[in-house]
Amino acid sequence: MRLSWFSWRDERRGRVEDLEHVVVWLHNEEREDGGKCLVFRWQGEPERLDSLVARVVGISRSYATKIIRKGEVALDPSCAIKPSVKCLPGTVVTVELPPAESLEIMPEEVDFRVVYEDEDCIVLHKPSGVVVHPAPGNWEGTLVHGLLHRYPDIGEINGQKRPGIVHRLDQGTSGLMVVARNMWAHDRLSRAFRERRVWKEYLALALGRISWAEHLVDLPLGRHPHHRTRMAVIRGGRAAQTDFYVLKNYPRTTLLRCVLHTGRTHQIRVHAAYLGHPLWGDALYGYGPGTPSEERIFLHAWKLAFEHPRTGEVISFRAPLDPELVRILRQQS
Repeated sequence: MRLSWFSWRDERRGRVEDLEHVVVWLHNEEREDGGKCLVFRWQGEPERLDSLVARVVGISRSYATKIIRKGEVALDPSCAIKPSVKCLPGTVVTVELPPAESLEIMPEEVDFRVVYEDEDCIVLHKPSGVVVHPAPGNWEGTLVHGLLHRYPDIGEINGQKRPGIVHRLDQGTSGLMVVARNMWAHDRLSRAFRERRVWKEYLALALGRISWAEHLVDLPLGRHPHHRTRMAVIRGGRAAQTDFYVLKNYPRTTLLRCVLHTGRTHQIRVHAAYLGHPLWGDALYGYGPGTPSEERIFLHAWKLAFEHPRTGEVISFRAPLDPELVRILRQQS
């Protein structure tokens, strides 16, 4: 069973949980400008400075590298500071974190439903039609705007006050998403997505009556060579794997359960179209009943499971179909 992935454990996790035994905090001060001065003594095994600062302070390794190169980190005993320098037991590390930058995004009320929340993460149900992140043509009314409105105290992510978006759903796709509330959670959730330790299932209505029971697609995806707004199956593209399972056949359509093992842009839509069964309402990748007159693509992220970034416990969620999708299904019989 694919969920056996969750039995895997990162060997580094033990090191994260044991930090309290190898870090002695000497100073933790918030400055008037909003920055922080953090001083600790390292008592663990020799470790690269960028990795150590990232783990102890709770920032990404790339951001740790950035502040090291800007001269915001000092060591005692002193030495030439660079990201790769080894910190030996007894080393005192001083980190001057600059104040968090404010994004030029005005919080605004945006419709979405919170399914679960704690100090580290938020699981939400994104409606169809809502864009996740500001981009050309969508500078207002995005999920990011809504998160900043509902959670004005959302944590600092790599030196910026912003929601920790670790994955996305297309504008026309509804369903479950997880968002990090702080850098600690952002780093661990991002790693889980990179290492394919997040379980994602979608429900989709495909055009045509499908004869097979299941189809496992392993075809690389990349930008379409002639239509830059589209993705396509291309030689030399990024690896993409989707498992399709038939749930129910209708006279002219088929309800599918789709399991994602990678997270490429438009992945399910492109793979389904490549098989000759584009999704209902998907004007970009296919034409047929419901396309393009239907504005709503029938694609819904209905299951999400992941290891909690702090406890390591697997937590799972389900989101029922939106009412408009239920209405479309009833029309198929």
